[in-house]
Amino acid sequence: MPTFEDEQGVTVTYYVWPVEHPRAVIHLVHGLGEYAIRYEPLVSVLNENGFSVYAADQRGHGQTGLDQWNGDHSKLGRLGPGGLRAAVEDIRGLNRIVRDENPGVPLVLLGHSWGSLMAQMLVNRHADEVDALVLTGTAYRTPRRMEAGDLNKHHKHLGATGYEWLSRDDRVAAAFAADPLTFDAKVLKLFGVADGMRLYGRPARGIRDLPLLVMIGEEDSLGGPASARMLVAAYESRSGFTDTSLVVYPGARHEVFNETNRSEVFGDLVRWLDARFPARV
Repeated sequence: MPTFEDEQGVTVTYYVWPVEHPRAVIHLVHGLGEYAIRYEPLVSVLNENGFSVYAADQRGHGQTGLDQWNGDHSKLGRLGPGGLRAAVEDIRGLNRIVRDENPGVPLVLLGHSWGSLMAQMLVNRHADEVDALVLTGTAYRTPRRMEAGDLNKHHKHLGATGYEWLSRDDRVAAAFAADPLTFDAKVLKLFGVADGMRLYGRPARGIRDLPLLVMIGEEDSLGGPASARMLVAAYESRSGFTDTSLVVYPGARHEVFNETNRSEVFGDLVRWLDARFPARV
């Protein structure tokens, strides 16, 4: 597995699923408490449709986290030196690798959950470094519009794993609970107050106009449809985005790529990409 070393000396493991003559490269940024390989079903669909994919195990997560903490699973989720800001810089670091290895190919930043929050932070300052933005399981990053407490509180009557909020597919919650590399992510406990507060913010004013797709479950407990609508409206009114799309999936929960209607979600994403990054001839 390829790696790079960031400015604080953390070795970041990442994965590459290439195709010949990619229409675009999707840089996928996973959520809190998980890791990149969980997205392999989505990666397969993207590859089949002509898109290369890069994804890192973010700081404190997956192989990167195990290497940081000498294999101590109890420390997974701790970001290490530089904290959240350094985690965002690591996303930029992989962006640079993508650009170097794929000259002239458009780069789509796709962030899920915590990954979508960091993607928002990155685009606020460095929108020129990507060509499109896809946000799933996301939220408008204000205290009133983003849940910071128990994300399972509205779903706990549906099962006993504590992860029922992720998907209507019971297998997803069971697999998450049984996986040694996934964990219950409490932001303030893992990040501390300062980095927890840094997750808040709004789309910046007057940044580069990017195509934006937001995909959200109707029953997503991180933000939900009202929060997502506010986010898209802010990108239009504050940032000046002119090509925005919001898809709300009835009854779906947080992980739309792991939902019972995942094939519909995959298809919607591919069609959106198709329209903006046609096949290269």
